[in-house]
Amino acid sequence: MALGEFDLIARYFTREPRRAAVGVGDDCALLAPSPGMQLATSVDMLVEGRHFLPTAPPERIGHKALAVNLSDLAACGAKPLAFTLALALPRIDEAFLAGFSRGLFALADEHGCELIGGDTTQGPLNICIGVFGEVPPGEALLRGGARPGDDLYVSGTVGDARLALEVFRGSVAVGADAFEQVRRAMEVPQPRVALGLALRGVATSAIDVSDGLLGDLSHVLRRSRVGATVQVDAVPRSAVLAGQAPAMQRVCTLAGGDDYELLFTAPPERASAVADAARRSGLAVARIGRIEADSGLRLIDAAGQAVDNDFGSFDHFRL
Repeated sequence: MALGEFDLIARYFTREPRRAAVGVGDDCALLAPSPGMQLATSVDMLVEGRHFLPTAPPERIGHKALAVNLSDLAACGAKPLAFTLALALPRIDEAFLAGFSRGLFALADEHGCELIGGDTTQGPLNICIGVFGEVPPGEALLRGGARPGDDLYVSGTVGDARLALEVFRGSVAVGADAFEQVRRAMEVPQPRVALGLALRGVATSAIDVSDGLLGDLSHVLRRSRVGATVQVDAVPRSAVLAGQAPAMQRVCTLAGGDDYELLFTAPPERASAVADAARRSGLAVARIGRIEADSGLRLIDAAGQAVDNDFGSFDHFRL
């Protein structure tokens, strides 16, 4: 007998709740943060052909669908608790569902984040996840806290996901091992939850790099009512990306997107605390600029010369 909607939910997405009072299977889930904590919540939608390629393995699609949401919690300094999943499928494909749920739950288990509900329907492949976390009152990392004089940092390396996209487009060629490295960056991003938690009380603002470093930085500058200077050659990149032409490196690092690293600010006197947070989370962070009182975004190279800011960022309604 063919699998139906409720059969697939039971087979691939139902687990006993560990923390929630009520999970999958009722009209609503029941969830509360720990006493004295605030609830942090975010929603992200992934559409086939827009956020992931049709050739992406199902396990990687499941991983990425949750990873981009956990990245929002990381940017807020929130501890993951639970998530909901709304899934549209063109048809019931058990091989896809097995791989998708395996990748989804592997990451969920890694971060102690349980599935507590959702919805399924038939339609073009579309994945919408709502995620819930908790954070102590007054300790959430927000976009509006950057202050003049703050240092600007980014975690890990950026640009590999964009380089993978350029390889898929045929505009760049790399070797097989290099391609797998950058493809994993695009399809299996790692949410920086541990760093976000370690930056509570240290960073003054934060955002995850999803639409391009400069575009995401502009959100921080706008909300904080400040400006910044970015040293573009200081933005960390992988050895694979560093082997590309300088122009391609700058496009990928400054306007690439899909990196899911944390971009954050902190006062210079907290530099040692930033270094300690990076050490405790097992990540490298790099200082790439300074927050300034004058509005606007200025770019300079390693020699201090001005660089034209003609870099865009991802916009779902501007191709």
